[in-house]
Amino acid sequence: MPRFERRLGRRDLTAVGEVRAQLRALLAHWGAPGRADTAELLTSELVTNALVHTDGAAVVTAALTGDAEARSKGRLRVEVRDFAVRHPALRVPGARTDGEAGDGREHDIEKTATSGRGLLLVHSLADSWGVRPHGVGKAVWFELDAQEP
Repeated sequence: MPRFERRLGRRDLTAVGEVRAQLRALLAHWGAPGRADTAELLTSELVTNALVHTDGAAVVTAALTGDAEARSKGRLRVEVRDFAVRHPALRVPGARTDGEAGDGREHDIEKTATSGRGLLLVHSLADSWGVRPHGVGKAVWFELDAQEP
């Protein structure tokens, strides 16, 4: 089964580009057009979240599952493990979570924010995704089929 695993240092944001390059190499002949690009985007979102929103290191694993046809028909699973117990929250721009009416300015600020949409991308583009406890932290993962459903 083709795969890679990489340990990422604490807040080492230069590793995001390196992980993307490793994933690009793993997926060189995988999937329908655009699927590898989607995988690369989602992986960089999860890696960035782990490095920015936790105080520790992370481990990223990417694996193609399936038999000898994994490159063309298999499923990709990417998992980013970190050492923070707090689970990430899926935030939808413009949605209120505090139950108060407010004056609406919070919505305007949130709609124009340049961050906070990573999990929304994962939720929208992955075939499946989730969060599971892992040791002293958690693992956030997604899966993509080689062909679009």
